Amino acid sequence: MPDQLPSSFSRWAQPSLSRWAQPSLSRSAQPSLSRSARQGVPPDGVPPDGVPPVRLATRGSALALAQSRLVADGLAAAWPGLQVVLVPVVTEGDRRRDVPTTALGGKGVFTAAVQEAVLDGRADLAVHSAKDLPAAQVPGLVLAAVPEREDPRDVLVIGRPELGPATDDLDRLPRGARVGTGSPRRLALLSWLRPDLEVVPVRGNVDSRVRRVRSGELDAAVLAAAGLRRLGLAEEAAVPLDPEVFIPAPGQGCLAVEAREGDTRVLGLLGALTHRPSRVALRGERAFLARLGGSCTLPAGALLRAPEPDSGGRLEIQGFLAAADGKGLVRERLLGPPDDPEGLGQALADRLLAACGPEVRALVEASRR
Repeated sequence: MPDQLPSSFSRWAQPSLSRWAQPSLSRSAQPSLSRSARQGVPPDGVPPDGVPPVRLATRGSALALAQSRLVADGLAAAWPGLQVVLVPVVTEGDRRRDVPTTALGGKGVFTAAVQEAVLDGRADLAVHSAKDLPAAQVPGLVLAAVPEREDPRDVLVIGRPELGPATDDLDRLPRGARVGTGSPRRLALLSWLRPDLEVVPVRGNVDSRVRRVRSGELDAAVLAAAGLRRLGLAEEAAVPLDPEVFIPAPGQGCLAVEAREGDTRVLGLLGALTHRPSRVALRGERAFLARLGGSCTLPAGALLRAPEPDSGGRLEIQGFLAAADGKGLVRERLLGPPDDPEGLGQALADRLLAACGPEVRALVEASRR
């Protein structure tokens, strides 16, 4: 534990009021269906019978396949008899696992090839982890569905039980502990909160990162709670990190389903899957990211919450922006009207840009190029 936490820590270290602020990660993820789909009533104009199979483009990783099957199961539940065929696609990020994602350019390394499969007709839709999806919408594609969001928090997977009882922060880790992450955002937050830790760059899928912790190669790793749940690994020694302090990536926990613009058949089928509050949150967080240049590898985070009972119906968004080593980190929280999540996300980005130093601003400018 460092002798002193950053001076602004105490202002943000209040217990989260969100529905994710429970320690258990055992709940399994299920895609959300609209009320009409749950009741077996098709959206207007889309016949339930005689619909040809739909082809779903997906990466071949265990997590990507699990997420794609969630969407496929949601479609099958909404449209009994509908066949969904998975179309595996290899992305640049999959081919070059020995190279940090920041060195690959940052934008679209896990999504571009999957999107291309939809655009060229090999597939009808694509499923992405929304946090991996660049903010700029690819021409010819639309964001067709956003199922109900999973837990957006990061978790600390720990391999040494002697590190103490469960807490909701990083206090349990001793000085010099080796913590693995491949995310610039997580690196910045770890460096800011615990500069005494040794942060180890890691690539690879969720399973391989968990194995490195189990083997003792790493003392801990920071991963997304949603990925662990979707892979059935929620019972790992995972400690949720308070999103008031360890702010998630924009879109973390959300799935983003894309389809071709104008493909009314597929768009009609996917309409049954959207969870409106999750889509509203994603709209605001992606607007925040777009204002900062749209790169998923920027050391930045944002989380938009639905209105709390005492908020007067307003949306709340919080976020941060930092240099790669966590220095110059600035954070802010804003409230805004429920009908303009994009404006709220943009306002948050503008507020952070106005408050950050030249090193952080240079990172943002590089991201915009």
